[in-house]
Amino acid sequence: MSEQTSKPAISANVTPVRCLTGALMSGAITSFLYFLSMSIIETFANKPLATKNAIALNIGAAVRTLVMGMGLLATGVFALTTVGLLALAIQLSVRKSSAH
Repeated sequence: MSEQTSKPAISANVTPVRCLTGALMSGAITSFLYFLSMSIIETFANKPLATKNAIALNIGAAVRTLVMGMGLLATGVFALTTVGLLALAIQLSVRKSSAH
């Protein structure tokens, strides 16, 4: 008995227009996340922790760093995705124009 393994069909056509559309959406998400991250950072900077306990200060600083880092990490991931999609669109355009 032989099992037939079928690969899932990858999107039929990867075109520069689809790449640019994806880059536009990713860029919009990047902008939103950037402004959100800057707002969070500004809020944390303007509101110091209201305690004198060293352990509470250390935990608070760690949580703030984690929150800011996660926001900026997400921003960076979407920014790199945008750049990658733009590069793919350029590559596809160059290949298409050199093929003709």
